Amino acid sequence: MASFSALGLSEWLLEQCRQMGINKPTPVQQNCIPAILEGRDCMGCAKTGSGKTAAFVLPILQKLAEEPYGIFCLVLTPTRELAYQIAEQFRVIGKPLGLKDCIVVGGMDMVEQALELSRKPHVVIATPGRLADHIKSSSTFSLKKIKFLVLDEADRLLEQGCTDFTKDLEVILGAIPAKRQTLLFSATLTDTLQDLKTVAMNKPFFWESQSEVRTVAELDQRYILVPEKVKDAYLVHLIQTFQDQHSDWSVIIFTNTCKYCQVLNMMLREFNFPSVALHSMMKQKQRFAALAKFKSSIFKILIATDVAARGLDIPTVQVVINHNTPGLPKIYIHRVGRTARAGRNGIAITLVTQYDIHLVHAIEEQINAKLKEYEVEENKVLKILTQVNVTRRECEIKLESTDFDEKKEINKRKQMILEGKDPDLEEKRKAELEKIKKKNRKFKSMIQETLQQKRKMQMKKKATEER
Repeated sequence: MASFSALGLSEWLLEQCRQMGINKPTPVQQNCIPAILEGRDCMGCAKTGSGKTAAFVLPILQKLAEEPYGIFCLVLTPTRELAYQIAEQFRVIGKPLGLKDCIVVGGMDMVEQALELSRKPHVVIATPGRLADHIKSSSTFSLKKIKFLVLDEADRLLEQGCTDFTKDLEVILGAIPAKRQTLLFSATLTDTLQDLKTVAMNKPFFWESQSEVRTVAELDQRYILVPEKVKDAYLVHLIQTFQDQHSDWSVIIFTNTCKYCQVLNMMLREFNFPSVALHSMMKQKQRFAALAKFKSSIFKILIATDVAARGLDIPTVQVVINHNTPGLPKIYIHRVGRTARAGRNGIAITLVTQYDIHLVHAIEEQINAKLKEYEVEENKVLKILTQVNVTRRECEIKLESTDFDEKKEINKRKQMILEGKDPDLEEKRKAELEKIKKKNRKFKSMIQETLQQKRKMQMKKKATEER
C-alpha cells in the first residue's frame, strides 16, 4: 500500500496525519487524493468507516495552502450532526493554516451565521436548506469564487423524491461558479449515478470499492427473528446482556420514528440503562448535547432515528441494534456503518419480525452477505416480558400527556411557512382532497354493489332458462 507522501501531499499535511495517528492511506484515499490534486472532479464510493472525509479534506487543504482566500470551499451534507463532524476534521488537520470555517445549519441563529459568512471563512460546511435560505435572503457574502464543491453523502442529497433537497440544491448551484472542482462521496453512490454525473461535469474520476461485500469484514452481522409484540423485551434483554459482559461498550439503537425513539429512551431509563435520545424533533442544542454525552461515554446507549445513520464517526461504538428492519438496504448499510469503523470490530443486530423477512432478503442481496442468527436465551426474555410491556405502556401514556404531538404539528407548520406555503390553506386543501377521495370510495362501492346485483340477476336468469 502506498504512503501519504507517495500521493503528492505536502510535508505539513503528512505531519498532521502522523499527529492524528493516521499513518497509511485507505483505498479510497489512495485512489481519490491524486485525482483531486490533479484538478479533476471526483466521485468516490466506499464502505462506511473507510476514511472518505479525509479523502477530500487533505487535498482541499493542500490547494488552499497554495492559494489561501475565503470562501474557497463549500461542503454540503444532509444532516446537521455530520456538518459539525466534517468541520472538526477541517479544523484539526488545517490548524497550521489558521483555518477559518463556518457551519451553516438549521436550528441555529441565522443572524450569527450571516455575520460569519460575511467574514469570508475559508470553508463553509452547510445543510442545503439553511444555505439556500441565506442565499435567497442575504447579499453580504458571495460563493462566486469557490474552487471546491463537496457533496458528502451525495446520494442522499440528490435522491429522487427528496424534492426539498433538490430545490435547495438548484438555488445553491445557481450561486456558485460553473468552473469548479466537484467532489462527491458516499457509501451508496451508485443508486443516483446519472444525477451525480450531471453535477460533476469536469471529466469526473469515478472510484468504487471493488469488494463485492458492501459492508466491512470486521462487522459481524446478525438477526433475531422476534414476534412483533415482544420486540422490546428482546431489546431490553440484549442491552442487559451487553452491559453484563462488556460494561465499557457503547450501543446505538436505531428506530424509524421520533415517537418510538422518545418512548424507547424513556423505557430504557426506567430500567436504569444510561441512555440518551437523538431525533429531529429535539432542539438543535439538545441534539448536540445528547451526541456530546454519548461521544464522551457519559451515556453508553444512544437511541436515534436515521439522523444519526450517516457519516457519524464515534470510535467507541461496538454494537448497532436495528429496532426496526430498514425498508431500504442502503439505510441498513449506513446504519450498521456506525460500528466496525477504521479497522475496528463491531456487531450489528437486526430485530426481524414475521413481516420483515422480505426486507432482510433485499438487504442480503444488496450487501452480498448473509445475516447470521443471533442466539438468545428465550426463557430470560419471557421472564421480563410482562414488566417490559407494562413499562412501555406507562411511558407511552406519559408521552401522550406531554405536548409531543403538538410540537410535531408546530414544526410541520413552521416548515410549510419556510417553504412559502400557507398552513391553513394547505389544511383546507387536504380536507377537500379527503372529501373527494371519500366520495370516490363511496361511488366505487356503489358501482361494485350494482355490478354484483347485475351478476346475480344474470345468474338467476341463466338458471331459470336452463330449467
